Amino acid sequence: MQNPAGPNYPIASLYVGDLHPEVTESMLFEKFSTAGPVLSIRVCRDMITRRSLGYAYVNFQQSQDAERALDTMNFDTIKGRPIRIMWSQRDPSLRKSGVGNVFIKNLDRSIDNKALYDTFSAFGDILSCKIVSDEHGSRGYGFVHFETEEAARNAIEKVNGMLLNGKKVFVGRFMNRRERLEVLGDKMKKFNNIYVKNFGEDIDDVKLMEMFEPYGKIISAKVMKDDMSGKSRGFGFISFEDPEAAEKAVENLNGLDLGGRTFYAGRAQKKAERQAELKEKFERIRIERINRYQGVNLYVKNLDDNIDDERLRKEFSQFGTITSAKVMTEGRSKGEAGRSKGFGFVCFSSPEEATKAVTEMNGRIVVSKPLYVALAQRKEDRKAHLQSQYMQRIASMRMQNQQMGQMGQMFQPGGAGYFVPTMPQAQRSFFAPTQMQQMRASPRWQTQIRPSNPGGAGFQTMPPQMRQPRPSSQGGVRAAMNARPITGQSGGAGTRPGVPVPQNVPGRPPQAQMPPQQQVRAAPQQAVMVQGQEPLTSSMLAAAQPQEQKQMLGERLFPLIQRMYPDLAGKITGMLLEIDNSELLHMLETNESLEAKVKEAVAVLQAHQAKEAAAKKTPTAAE
Repeated sequence: MQNPAGPNYPIASLYVGDLHPEVTESMLFEKFSTAGPVLSIRVCRDMITRRSLGYAYVNFQQSQDAERALDTMNFDTIKGRPIRIMWSQRDPSLRKSGVGNVFIKNLDRSIDNKALYDTFSAFGDILSCKIVSDEHGSRGYGFVHFETEEAARNAIEKVNGMLLNGKKVFVGRFMNRRERLEVLGDKMKKFNNIYVKNFGEDIDDVKLMEMFEPYGKIISAKVMKDDMSGKSRGFGFISFEDPEAAEKAVENLNGLDLGGRTFYAGRAQKKAERQAELKEKFERIRIERINRYQGVNLYVKNLDDNIDDERLRKEFSQFGTITSAKVMTEGRSKGEAGRSKGFGFVCFSSPEEATKAVTEMNGRIVVSKPLYVALAQRKEDRKAHLQSQYMQRIASMRMQNQQMGQMGQMFQPGGAGYFVPTMPQAQRSFFAPTQMQQMRASPRWQTQIRPSNPGGAGFQTMPPQMRQPRPSSQGGVRAAMNARPITGQSGGAGTRPGVPVPQNVPGRPPQAQMPPQQQVRAAPQQAVMVQGQEPLTSSMLAAAQPQEQKQMLGERLFPLIQRMYPDLAGKITGMLLEIDNSELLHMLETNESLEAKVKEAVAVLQAHQAKEAAAKKTPTAAE
């Protein structure tokens, strides 16, 4: 199967659907990195709630690796759900064109996505395969999208009318609703089956047939009954041989008075069709209600517990004619008024009266509390307004950080990605073997400490919700590491409360021998440096590509960490690379900050290893 983006496209992108809500980027990285080097992973989430939308995109460096993942991992289980993998189609017109798309119905409920895929994969390469399901399981139909139209035709010719799990299936070309209506034409208006309701228990199958016999030949008449009691449920079905007879019966019997009940007769509908019709009806009623109350309905909150409907109406009656006044309550019991929720609604007869009430009553103290009064908003409008405010705050934070010298890549557009360093990932290491040989265990550099800068602004810590997750081969270890941020940076860039600054550091005179003026003057040039490497600055980092930034930071962190913990240098480096780039730069500039964070990482790593060792010693049920 060819990558739909083209053989020369540098990134091979896969769509991964049907994900469990708790699946994260790190879980997908652990899964897909076994197929080859992964460039980036992104789980798509709701902009406001940040909940997973159930699908993700995985970008590989090589198309061959993506194809291997598609062939070997499709329908594998993650968090108890089989995932569905397909090529990411960048051109939506190809998905909507219907070319190569096949519709299958009358499927056995036991057939799942994998069984459907295995059945139709013999006819050609499949781009997408899905069984439509609900909370109860399969709904008995699905879709298969082939790469070519020829494969779709072969599948229709070979499988249509075949028995699958004992049921004769229908396979045909997929048609959208508009195409189906054009094909059916006037047939949609014709019907043979009638649904009847609102009649008493005295009407059974025989009497129901006698009612409708004058209008034409009846195939069947059935009154639905309760399984336990056997009594009529008040509705049933009649099937006519001729559609004209059915239409005539509906015209004459619908609305008939039967013993004080209004008899209903109409075309029998499928459940989905009836739900769609009711949805459209209720939506129309909702829009009419919105238009009727637009500009006249007020939302009032911060109400005193003693205010009821009558008191609310009395307070607002001076501004005009009130059509309704309601205090929302909870815990209503029989014969007693419910407890006030502290808010309610007042509806006026005209927008002018409502506007006057908002102006006069907003902030006025009633009983003991100042009221908040505003025009009532629909849930959708309120959500859009809050979303707009949220985006404005984010934009303001970006601007402030840019003005304070933050790096531009910290707030990239659509920054919910998961970027992976472009290097061999099978080794679970952050450096290629050739780079590892060039690094020596013994230090060849002079360590210098930047003194604290009481008035300095330093690098600001990026808010947790704005941080981009990084790949993790240590799973829970790195999650725990992120949960323990560096604290105490409210002072200068080089200060940490409770952490003493070393007095005698190689390569630097003691504090007592250096005048204060010289200390302050020398501060901008003091940093942790490695011989043979130029100091890494924020401008250098900002000029690099996003996937290269962590590589640059890792190359400078690794030899420093290897000096402290030679055996754990690789793992600790990977854990520290989870941290924001601004904090990593701060650690490269300030030795005590680096040492504190490394000790923190070692403690987390040791705790994780102890937990794993304890879990291995615990006997399983099989043992």
